Amino acid sequence: MDHLDIAILRILHADSRTSLQDIGTQIGLSSTSCWGRIKKMQALGVIKRYTIDLDADKLGYRDSVIVQLTLESHSDETLYEFGRVLATIPEIQEAYLVSGDYDYYIRIAVRDTRDYERLLREKLYKIPGIRHSQSHFVLRVLKEGSVPLD
Repeated sequence: MDHLDIAILRILHADSRTSLQDIGTQIGLSSTSCWGRIKKMQALGVIKRYTIDLDADKLGYRDSVIVQLTLESHSDETLYEFGRVLATIPEIQEAYLVSGDYDYYIRIAVRDTRDYERLLREKLYKIPGIRHSQSHFVLRVLKEGSVPLD
């Protein structure tokens, strides 16, 4: 990866719908050269996918909850099954297996506190093997993650 690849990534990161011609104009390459570099970065897994950034609030998901969760068992089978079930719950935005006092940090998008209570009863607490959880409602987002492009 060189400075031109990083420049392409910065442009695509800001707007993944930027045309090859516009990318080429901005960095001084032909659109064919840009396309070749993009395809190479896709093949290497640097570019994993193209997506859209949805506004959760405008879709009715006004609250985010961070859930710290501990499992009864840490066997490979338990961890695999827990991760598999989490992946089927659309409200779960992110889930991390972590070190420390809890096993998982999970970020969940919900409409309100009643929606969260419903999600707990109908989905999360039906997953076998949960020993303990602690929930934290997000009051304000100060920064959302992105990959640094230095």
